[in-house]
Amino acid sequence: MKREALFAAVFDKYQVEPDYPWDKFKDYAVLRHRYKRKWFGVVLSISSAKLGLESDEIVDILNVKVMPGAVGSLRMQPGILPAYHMNKEHWVTVLIDKVPDELILGLIDESFGLTR
Repeated sequence: MKREALFAAVFDKYQVEPDYPWDKFKDYAVLRHRYKRKWFGVVLSISSAKLGLESDEIVDILNVKVMPGAVGSLRMQPGILPAYHMNKEHWVTVLIDKVPDELILGLIDESFGLTR
């Protein structure tokens, strides 16, 4: 999945557009609930090396909140890693071009519900 497709899917389902709150990181996007403004997703473009991968390739990632009991099993799947710059007990990082679209959309649904 590409970031534009992810944003389109989120808009179709939740009528939420990405928010770009950081001047220094103009391509970092936050997905927020429309009224409470609580985050349910963060999309970043970062170096793979920052994720502990053996590359300096810039990748798009999605941070989502998940049930704490699911973190371990999710991280065993290819493309799902410990959360980057988030609480690792409650959030995971998804390499959006390495994980099936259906799983990404399911994780967004879960994160949306958990952050209500």
